[in-house]
Amino acid sequence: MGLGSIALGSLLSRDYARANGVNPFLPGKPHFSPKAKNVIYLFMGGGPSQLELYDWKPELAKRHGGDIPDEFVKGKRFAFMNSSFKQNNKLLGPVKKFSQHGQSGMWFSENIPNIAGIADEITMFRTCKTNLFNHAPAKLFMNTGTGIFGRPSMGSWVTYGIGSESQSLPGFVVLHSGPRGPRGGAANWASGFLPTTYQGVPLRGSGDPILNLTSPAGVNSDRQRRSIDVINQLNLKRLVATGDPEINTRIASYEMAYRMQSSAPELMDLSKESKATLDLYGIDRGKPSFANNCLLARRLVQRGTRFVQLYHTNWDSHGGPGETLTKDFDKVTNDVDKASAALIRDLKEHGMLDDTLVIWGGEFGRTPMSEARQTKGRNHHIDAFTMWMAGGGIKPGNIVGTTDEFGFGAIDRDCHVHDLHATVLHLLGLDHKRLTFRFQGRDFRLTDVHGNVIEAALA
Repeated sequence: MGLGSIALGSLLSRDYARANGVNPFLPGKPHFSPKAKNVIYLFMGGGPSQLELYDWKPELAKRHGGDIPDEFVKGKRFAFMNSSFKQNNKLLGPVKKFSQHGQSGMWFSENIPNIAGIADEITMFRTCKTNLFNHAPAKLFMNTGTGIFGRPSMGSWVTYGIGSESQSLPGFVVLHSGPRGPRGGAANWASGFLPTTYQGVPLRGSGDPILNLTSPAGVNSDRQRRSIDVINQLNLKRLVATGDPEINTRIASYEMAYRMQSSAPELMDLSKESKATLDLYGIDRGKPSFANNCLLARRLVQRGTRFVQLYHTNWDSHGGPGETLTKDFDKVTNDVDKASAALIRDLKEHGMLDDTLVIWGGEFGRTPMSEARQTKGRNHHIDAFTMWMAGGGIKPGNIVGTTDEFGFGAIDRDCHVHDLHATVLHLLGLDHKRLTFRFQGRDFRLTDVHGNVIEAALA
């Protein structure tokens, strides 16, 4: 073994590597004792209508077709002003039937009976609020705390702060389902100005989980190992000469890719999961789906991945083709209802729910007024929408926030995106004011100069 290999081995030892930033995949120390160790974020791309899912408004139903009082909309801006206002802002009553569930008595629509069945496991945030009302910037804001490209995503901040328990799989993994990927693309899981090793790694739902991960024909494991050793030694020389921290990332990434050649196929192989588990999620063997990704998320967390984010589209409900509040809304709720609830039940059965935080929600909600398209739909709404969390230190059977009689805005407290981010970091043992990174002469953080932990959500 040459001096380069010895030096590399020293650099990649667990204690030295994490302390000196050489191997950023290693677990780090939180600021204080965490309630959660991992996060599974079920991101509903397109803006789910809270008024057809979680926030029952009998007064809105009663006044269907009437005018919303001017004080609600005066001075407000919406994504599609013409189609929202050319019919004089008529109120649109809930399209779905609602009923109460669990000891907590939470309201759920008929479209999500399985999620309704876990009412006593979740905290429902009814007064979520964001700043941006168009899809791509709103997704960026929900993921990075800003609508500006180039900032780190929440998953990147988390793995930067506390690393990952897995040395054979990425610390931050992204999975997709639905007819398209999220607007804004890879910027939603990018590492921004953080080292690139903290960016999310998309895994494909079928075939090779990562393109070009498999060794070429004729290249065995021993030859692959020797090739990577030589590349790492060259990178190490360059690191010593320049001190460029991105070379640390490159070395760690080669090592991770090598280990993933065996760990990734094992992860994706569901053949050892029982039929009862597959049926619980509603998985159709061999077909990529949101249900399939939910089970993969549990398997990733079991193997030490810190942050798993699932994107499912399309929740846009303007009323046009493919975006109706009837047939199309029914389809997308059917896609996610069973598997979302199954994930909570499966984590609990495996003894993992207590230290796994599950988040469910989109980039914004929907207006109580109708939008004039081919059918009646709802416009984007930033002043009040619903998300929920479960496990990982979250108070079960709990509701935070109350909206007005139409579901237009909060009447007690807002749960702003910055507050949600502060709360997630707090549950992971991270102080959002102390988790910073200096860039261009300024200390940046996920919550910028905002954010308060939502104490009412904590167990």
